[in-house]
Amino acid sequence: MNTATNQAVPLAVPRPPGRPVFRPDYPSALLSEIGVPVTATDAHLRRLDPRLDPRLGPRLAALPREMVWATTWEEAANTDIAPLLGLSPLPVVHWPEPSDAQEREDKWFGLHWKTRTLVAWADGRLLIWVDDEVTDADRDWVSTHHLAPALLHHIASSCGLTNEDFAVLDQWLRAT
Repeated sequence: MNTATNQAVPLAVPRPPGRPVFRPDYPSALLSEIGVPVTATDAHLRRLDPRLDPRLGPRLAALPREMVWATTWEEAANTDIAPLLGLSPLPVVHWPEPSDAQEREDKWFGLHWKTRTLVAWADGRLLIWVDDEVTDADRDWVSTHHLAPALLHHIASSCGLTNEDFAVLDQWLRAT
C-alpha cells in the first residue's frame, strides 16, 4: 500500500483461488454521506442509525467478492442490518479472545484488534477490509503476514462508503 496516496500496491504473488473476501465494518462503512438524506421510512432502520444507507446494499452486492460481516454485531448483522440493505445473510467473523502474548504484540505494533482474526479468516485469499479504524500499522502487519494481495481501506466514520471509495475498491479488484 502506498500510504501517501492510499493506493493499493498488489503483492507479486499468484492470485489465490476463490473470490476476494470483502469485510466492511458496521456502522462506519454503511452510513450515508454527510448531507445525503436517507429516504428509508423503516422505523427499525432509523432506530439503528438514521444514517444507515440502504442504497449501499445493491452496490455491495454487485462487487465481485465474497462479503462477510466484520463487526462486533456478529450474527445480529444478518438479522438487523442485512435485510435493511437488501442483502442475503452473510458469513460472520467471530472474534476469539486473543492470548496474552497476542495482546502484547498487538499493542507493540499498534494493531487493530480485528487484524489478526481477519487475516486468519481470509486464509490466503485476496482481502479487502474497509473500516474507519484501519491504520498503517495494520497495513504493514498484513503485508508481512498475509501472502495474498490485500487492500485495507480507511473510510471516514462520518460518511461511510462514498463514490470515491467504491472507485478505489473497483480499481483494486480490477488490478488484482
